[in-house]
Amino acid sequence: MSRTTRLSSSLLRAAAVTGVAALTLTACGPGSGSDSSSSGSGSGSGTVKVGLITKTDTNPFFVKMKEGAEKAAKENGAELSTAAGKFDGDNAGQVTALENMVAAGVKGILITPSDSKAIVPAIEKARAKGVLVIALDTPTDPESAVDALFATDNLKAGELIGEYAKAAMKGKKAKIAALDLAPGVSVGVQRHDGFLKGFGASDKDVVCAQDTGGDQAKGQTAMENCLQKAPDINVVYTINEPAALGAYTALKAKGREKDVLIVSVDGGCTGTQAVKDGKIAATSQQYPLKMAAEGVKAVVTYAKDGKKASGYTDTGVTLITDKAQDGVTSKDTGYGLENCWG
Repeated sequence: MSRTTRLSSSLLRAAAVTGVAALTLTACGPGSGSDSSSSGSGSGSGTVKVGLITKTDTNPFFVKMKEGAEKAAKENGAELSTAAGKFDGDNAGQVTALENMVAAGVKGILITPSDSKAIVPAIEKARAKGVLVIALDTPTDPESAVDALFATDNLKAGELIGEYAKAAMKGKKAKIAALDLAPGVSVGVQRHDGFLKGFGASDKDVVCAQDTGGDQAKGQTAMENCLQKAPDINVVYTINEPAALGAYTALKAKGREKDVLIVSVDGGCTGTQAVKDGKIAATSQQYPLKMAAEGVKAVVTYAKDGKKASGYTDTGVTLITDKAQDGVTSKDTGYGLENCWG
């Protein structure tokens, strides 16, 4: 994520909530602090205020998403405020951020829900006050809880790597390990189910399933556990590329890195390079910058003419591999590295 637009920020104090970790809410525009600069035309009358709430501010995916929102806000003369949880799953912090942004007078909020169900009541309150709410990347449960969703088709992303893995196995019986995200998280469920659908398999064909939280260290531990349970694993599906690299590390320690097929989802620069280096066979690349940019534009349009974005907008996914398989559409890592994030 080398193309970073720096926004100086000021710290707004979130309301004290017992037992709840606070989020850092940064507001851009004149008057937001001595070291602040605006992503739009300032905080004067007529400036559209947009909020962005991500799951964390450390995950490269969300860093790129913030970058896309910052650039779009500047191009469209909007004022952007951002917030992020201290950890993936910090629903209480996201609720606080929503409330703070509504109180600050935002016209629209873009959010990647940490808990697709638990965030719904706070979203409903925001919408009742006339705030446009758009989910990015992760749908709410129900999806209709927001005005619109701009996201990767995660089921399709899973299907692509499932189809690829099936083709790459060339009829050999698969012993599948699934390194998943966490129970009940829609993105994880959709990618997992998509992979099985693309492969033509079911959960009964998965010899080991472990949750990783999308973390590399946890991915390594999960793979180690799976190898103890089923040493003959030959296909590894992973929720994202950090988990895939963790799996690769565990396999390499056992001398198995050459004979186990690893497939993943995300398309970050580190993960795409790992495909080029042969550590991951293929990945489904998604585009977080586009999600955020389109979201900001939708809020500005709503503010100007009252037209609300609605329904689902697919922001695209591309299978990336240097070992193309017949019947499976893909692009090579040259394309992947030109369009990666991180």
